[in-house]
Amino acid sequence: MPTTPTVRSAPSARLRNVHPVLWAGWAALAAGAVLCAVGWYGVSGERYAERQLPYLASCTIPGAALIVAAAVLLTYGRGAVAHARVEELYGLLVAAGPEEPDESAAPAPVAVSGELRMVPGGTLWHRADCPLVAGKAEAVPVDGRLLATGDLDPCPICEPDAADS
Repeated sequence: MPTTPTVRSAPSARLRNVHPVLWAGWAALAAGAVLCAVGWYGVSGERYAERQLPYLASCTIPGAALIVAAAVLLTYGRGAVAHARVEELYGLLVAAGPEEPDESAAPAPVAVSGELRMVPGGTLWHRADCPLVAGKAEAVPVDGRLLATGDLDPCPICEPDAADS
């Protein structure tokens, strides 16, 4: 008796481990923005370059470095989340996939009708139950003269034989 696969509603362990990376990225971005703002405010209040240098060294440069680090962390975190979601979806699809087919069974033919049809202006001739012409009102019986001249090629899907005509 086939068993039905269990579908987990909770995210996988890998997906749960990625969230700290995203949180660290957002925290680094916020800290870097605050440091840059403090550095700008400190530099803007000083008239001389030698008094602006401490603000650049202690706030603006580390703030810019934190922003770059945040960009790296957020990029890595988003890619890892997407990768984890794809792997989780693949696992669900594989778990819910069909059972192994019986290799001894021959594939069923696409079309078996002996009647040949064609679409006016087309370049192929088909069996009447071929999926390409089945149900089409414009499909007409094949003219034997077109088969004899070689103007029409057999359909590669239903593979009709000239002997069917």
